[in-house]
Amino acid sequence: MTQEDLAERCGLFRTYMSRIETGQANPTLTMIHALAVSLGVPVTDLFAEDDQASTPVGPRGQRPSRGRVR
Repeated sequence: MTQEDLAERCGLFRTYMSRIETGQANPTLTMIHALAVSLGVPVTDLFAEDDQASTPVGPRGQRPSRGRVR
């Protein structure tokens, strides 16, 4: 699926979808839900780290946010 396809499914502009992907925009919870539904995945999957082993751990074991949606 292209960025344009996903944007269309969610009712967004492709440029806004690009900004979300690059961390230049932060989607609302409603938009996150629309993205998950459009992708056919649970919302929690959009926040999953697939490279946790290489991600530094901060205070209290928290991993830093990257500000992006997968």
